[in-house]
Amino acid sequence: MFNRAVTTAQLKPWLKFNHILKNVTFSVRSFCNSCPRYSKKDEEPVKPSVPVPKDFQAELDHETYCPPLAQPIKPHVHPIKKSFDWLGITGRNDPKTHTNLYFPRHCDIIIIGGGIMGCSIAYWLKQRGHDNGLRVVVVEQDPSYTRASTVLSVGGLRQQFSLPENIQMSLYGAEFLRKSKKLLSGEGLEGPDVQFHPFGYLFLATEKGADQLIANHKLQTSLGAKIQLLSANKLKQKFPWINTDGIELASFGLENEGWFDPWSLLNGFRNKALEMGVEFVKAETVGFETQEMLAPDQPGVGDSGYMQKLKRVHVRLEDGDIRTIDFSICVMAAGAQSGKVSKLAGIGLGTGLLRNALPVEPRKRYVYCFHAPEGPGLDCPLTVDTTGSYFRREGLGGHYVAGKSPIANEEPGVANLDVDYTFFDQQVWPDVALRVPGFENIKLKSAWSGYYDYNTFDQNGIIGIHPYHTNFLFATGFSGHGLQQAPAVGRAVMELILDGEFLTIDLSRFGFERVIANQPVFEQNIV
Repeated sequence: MFNRAVTTAQLKPWLKFNHILKNVTFSVRSFCNSCPRYSKKDEEPVKPSVPVPKDFQAELDHETYCPPLAQPIKPHVHPIKKSFDWLGITGRNDPKTHTNLYFPRHCDIIIIGGGIMGCSIAYWLKQRGHDNGLRVVVVEQDPSYTRASTVLSVGGLRQQFSLPENIQMSLYGAEFLRKSKKLLSGEGLEGPDVQFHPFGYLFLATEKGADQLIANHKLQTSLGAKIQLLSANKLKQKFPWINTDGIELASFGLENEGWFDPWSLLNGFRNKALEMGVEFVKAETVGFETQEMLAPDQPGVGDSGYMQKLKRVHVRLEDGDIRTIDFSICVMAAGAQSGKVSKLAGIGLGTGLLRNALPVEPRKRYVYCFHAPEGPGLDCPLTVDTTGSYFRREGLGGHYVAGKSPIANEEPGVANLDVDYTFFDQQVWPDVALRVPGFENIKLKSAWSGYYDYNTFDQNGIIGIHPYHTNFLFATGFSGHGLQQAPAVGRAVMELILDGEFLTIDLSRFGFERVIANQPVFEQNIV
């Protein structure tokens, strides 16, 4: 039976102490009624008793100042809606239009962002709490997803990472994809065909990068990934179309790697979430409200003994109307806009534990589609060159897609999604043509661009609870890996909320605490 008073567990940060909070209690109740912060005296948080990094310890010991946030507003409610509210009729999603019949003024869990990450989290929460009245609301500004990072990606799936957490999440992503048609189906709802192409990833390394590739391979295979190392000679034998000049070693994914249709998976998650009762609101998040509460032992609370707890979000509807939604728990899954939206909650604008901003910002990346009649053909994995340029086959008929992440001082502006075609001519095409002689004769057919939710701190996802706003969780900053990791992250956030800890994959090292402590966890295999 689902317990309406959901208790989250120890944050389990990677820092060298057992916990920051002990059994932080979330009140997950309809109408977001006030309730005691801690259900039992022995469940109150305690401060760490072992040494931690100086900067983080200082933030724990000193008072955190939360700047003034959005002012309360009295939303306009139509008289008919007032009558429905009085009668307890809240409304659900219209099965035909998938829009909410009545605006949800309160919920248990609100998710900011309805892309692949937000929809995965919503799916997993309702999958566990479907029959127990758990009310989940997703706020998404662009439900057409015309600018969404998910649908503008190249849809890659790989286990060739250098961190165990990333490998494990992508291994589960592959498992979920195999079962997605069944898992995301329902009564009258057909599961998605994600069109997985299992042609693998191929990473190339020079003599300088060979040792890192060997170390990665050892870790990947120890965790169950099927990765093969290839010398230059074996690489040429397996893929005769490749130029092996300058290549010392290569690693190739034998199983569970390739690419798939991002749009199909996103729609599958969203449609299944709608079927289970998740409410989607087309709106822009514009503010948060807090309420003052007594929590003398909460980290970051000074002599006053009081803290500001998030309780309400302000959203702007398409017609410009501002509405509010009360919540018990908020999950930040707004992708590239997560850093900007988190500032509305005072994160990065206060002192102490609110001093550090969420280091996530949009970074524009180009994808180019070209035709190469003399290209590699069907047996072409997603290949990552030593220069950082990548390419893969796109359908049949000699079409391919390619791209490259620019160096730091050449990052393009993010005001729009316009494509720079000179970047292909000067940066991408020379790299791929040198590596594949068949790409010397090509015709550029089309191009598009999309945003990475780029974590400027260490290019890894930020997953977990904020140490001051303890009813505010992050699932963002994946820097290009969010699509393939969405099934695992959605499950992990569900576990953290409903079970109080990570049960399947321990993602504690990816918590926000590492940002405050200024100790990044770097991934070596960034594409």
